[in-house]
Amino acid sequence: MATAATASTTLAPTVSSFVSRKHRMLINGKWVDSASGKMFSTFNPATGEVLSEVAEGDREDIDRAVKAARAAFETGPWSRMTASERGRAIWRLGDLIEKYLEDFAQLESLDNGKPLKVARAADVPLAAELFRYMAGWATKIEGNTIPLSVPYTPGARYLAYTLREPVGVVGQIIPWNFPLLMAAWKLGPALATGCTIVLKPAEQTPLTALRLGELIQEAGIPDGVVNIVPGFGETAGASLAAHPDVDKIAFTGSTEVGKLIVQAAAGNLKKVSLELGGKSPNVVFADAELDSAIPGAASAIFFNHGQCCCAGSRLYVEENAFEKVVDGVVQQAEKLTVGPGLENASDMGPLVSEEQLNRVCGYLELGLSEGAKAITGGSRHGDKGYFVKPTVLVNTHAGMKVVQEEIFGPVVTAIPFRDLEEIVPKANDSVYGLAAGIWTRDIKKAHTLAAKLRAGTVWINCYNIFDAALPFGGYKQSGWGREMGHEALEHYTETKAVCAAL
Repeated sequence: MATAATASTTLAPTVSSFVSRKHRMLINGKWVDSASGKMFSTFNPATGEVLSEVAEGDREDIDRAVKAARAAFETGPWSRMTASERGRAIWRLGDLIEKYLEDFAQLESLDNGKPLKVARAADVPLAAELFRYMAGWATKIEGNTIPLSVPYTPGARYLAYTLREPVGVVGQIIPWNFPLLMAAWKLGPALATGCTIVLKPAEQTPLTALRLGELIQEAGIPDGVVNIVPGFGETAGASLAAHPDVDKIAFTGSTEVGKLIVQAAAGNLKKVSLELGGKSPNVVFADAELDSAIPGAASAIFFNHGQCCCAGSRLYVEENAFEKVVDGVVQQAEKLTVGPGLENASDMGPLVSEEQLNRVCGYLELGLSEGAKAITGGSRHGDKGYFVKPTVLVNTHAGMKVVQEEIFGPVVTAIPFRDLEEIVPKANDSVYGLAAGIWTRDIKKAHTLAAKLRAGTVWINCYNIFDAALPFGGYKQSGWGREMGHEALEHYTETKAVCAAL
């Protein structure tokens, strides 16, 4: 494992200016202070130093934002715009993100810690494409005509049809691991269907959401349609989830918090969609093309510093290839350059916060105390910032917490298996079911296993492939519903049946 060189990207003047501001919240088209006047700090995870000061939203701010969203939905120009006009505004937003790609990439690297080159190549372009994809759906949300045969009204004729209408005011709570992209995943389908939104970004990483708010205004999306209230989960987030005038809540984050969201939403039985945790199995058969499977398995866990809900954190390798694959993943880990995201050589940046650093290091200590062995990594990297060494653990088994619980860091457990029959129950031995990977040249074996895995996404001979058209979500305790694809639109619409006697 290498340490990053000192050459780094110079911040764009627009980014420096944005970061240095005291940031307000967006409510009803105005940038306003919190009702309490409180601010909170966001930190640079590469240094632990304060990065920006942000308005701290609370119950009163959420209430103001919900009222603005309700007015925009019921009586504002958004409700009177044609689907085509709405789609064009969403498309403009995608174009603006692309226009300011470098600014967004630098902000994401500063606030989240991820390598700048990753934000440039993945986070920002995928966010722009998501809005363009959803812009196209705005004009294609349709109902049906239904022929009726009603036995108790013989001879009567009816015109029956369905309408798909926006669900209303939506609360959206997004995580800190892909701040801009997760905002896009949430906002895109809500805007396409004609909903209005109160968005609460993660308190660790609010900056790209606030910058996105400026572009939402520039794109011509009317005031009150998107309101952005930064703040903490236990205050702003909880108030949003429980608000009686919110029709739907969408949340991405941990399974533990997801359960709290469900409880809070029960007050008015608002609709809920959840994209939660994962402990994804990544299965490598001996007949796989190992020259691609080995770097693929490494990328599955070390991409975004392991801070991916779908990270391939349980690596299962067929026995007669186990040593070769594990050695190869170790070599891949040791090639990674760990350093601040803005340093040009960095392949893996810091974890997002001191809290996350302590969580991951705690799991490492626990795993080693339970008998696991770290072939590489196994501890913090350096003494400044929130860096953890990419880690490969062996001598692990299903009873260990490092195998069963989501660590959300660059830590993979490697376990051998004998055959297809053995791997199915092992791979499915988890409370989660978000994603899985399969590496084999045998197409029959690949699809046989894919059909038996209890996971919302199964990648075959690839991993972490995302597209706006490809639905993403989980089985079991990995959540309810799907992000992206046309399936996401179902969470933001109601179906109304209309029946008229002729």
